[in-house]
Amino acid sequence: MSTDATSLTPEDLAFLRRPLHGFLSVAGGPVPPQPRPVWFEATAEGTIQLFTGPETVKVRRLRGDPRASIVVAAPVGERERWVSVAGRTMVEPDGAHDLCARLAARYWDLDDPARADELAAMMATDQVRLVIHPEEVRRFIN
Repeated sequence: MSTDATSLTPEDLAFLRRPLHGFLSVAGGPVPPQPRPVWFEATAEGTIQLFTGPETVKVRRLRGDPRASIVVAAPVGERERWVSVAGRTMVEPDGAHDLCARLAARYWDLDDPARADELAAMMATDQVRLVIHPEEVRRFIN
């Protein structure tokens, strides 16, 4: 395992740009934290962003304590590898629908009418964008 206190490496970014699920944990919740699987995007600036509804439990907790972490692991059948990013998280009112559309195209086959309908329903709801600014990055590559 290695740690780089503040940034993602180019190898981390390449791994995080794959359509993998991340497991998000936010501070201020039950002990122990209750991670949730999420879609996410690693940005060129080295942040991690995702979208959610503005009234979700994770947003309420982040407004009280902005610390969050996400862990992303390689799927079964690949060599063991994971990246963990922890840091302060900003709740941004803009850009969530664009992010939702990009991530839906990454994770789903939008030629499937059922998936296209699900995306349309998601786009019709209020969304915010969560942006994790890395303060600690840990990784393991076997």
